[in-house]
Amino acid sequence: MSIRLAAALASLALAACAQQAPALPTAPLAAGPAIAVAAALVPLNPADPAQDRIGDFRYAGGLALSSADTARFHGLSDMAIRNGVDLTAVSDEGDLLKARLMFDKTGRLVGLEGARISALPGLDGKPLQGKLESDSEGMALLANGDMLISFEQRHRIWLYPADGSPPREAPAPDASFPANGGMEALGPAPDLGPDVYLAGGEESGQTWTCRLSAGCTPGPVIAKPPEFGLVALTRLPQGRTAWLLRAWDPVRGNRVILTVQDAQGAEVGRLDLARPLTIDNFEAVAAVPAKDGAVRFYLLSDDNFQSSQRTLLLAFDWTPARS
Repeated sequence: MSIRLAAALASLALAACAQQAPALPTAPLAAGPAIAVAAALVPLNPADPAQDRIGDFRYAGGLALSSADTARFHGLSDMAIRNGVDLTAVSDEGDLLKARLMFDKTGRLVGLEGARISALPGLDGKPLQGKLESDSEGMALLANGDMLISFEQRHRIWLYPADGSPPREAPAPDASFPANGGMEALGPAPDLGPDVYLAGGEESGQTWTCRLSAGCTPGPVIAKPPEFGLVALTRLPQGRTAWLLRAWDPVRGNRVILTVQDAQGAEVGRLDLARPLTIDNFEAVAAVPAKDGAVRFYLLSDDNFQSSQRTLLLAFDWTPARS
């Protein structure tokens, strides 16, 4: 074969390879955990956009959230909000989301910024693998920055140190739970001690008071209709606690009750969400108390990685009745 012919054949081969090369992306690709989150404003009542309250709870804005940067921005199952703006949430596929809330000049919720998503590590420091291991449902942020997470399927509570080191086992209730009905509700109780947290069983409504230094002891059973599950909690000033209850059936769809109870268990506030109001599978609640005694509540929905559901973040301002 002549050198000229060999060169010609080589050129043809290179051209064929070039034609098979994939096209370059038409837009920049996200690198690392940072993602952009799109936020579409949603009314409290799509059938009556002027409605701005439910009883003593005033609507303070709501968002339908999504991200085109990742397939992991789904399944958000619990959250906490620090400093009034810093949101941390976990998903039931073992992901951790951090972002900052955005508000307009009147204080209404309008968006998220600075969002970052990462995988929760296991005891070995490697990302959790599989639904059995990664079904994180409840979260409690302690005052020192440590984070507690409760898991379903393989029921347990782990402590994630603030310094980023691998997690370790934390005290959990000595109880049996259904595979998909475990410790959905988890939250810190700083008024009871810096290492104290509350846990609640979804189906039973049984609660426990736990200490990192002393284990868990049974607390009250939260009264609820049998079709509702206890899915989240948040501690409030003056010994109050807010409990989030959730139900679903194919006829009525999703229904949610946020009940605020005093230290004796008496209900002092209640928010009911159902059709035709903006509703989805709300599984998370967070509270930001104000100096004047008012509380801003945030509700976050788990879309179950389903296109027929939405990730909704709603805000409500509640002022307790004066006694």
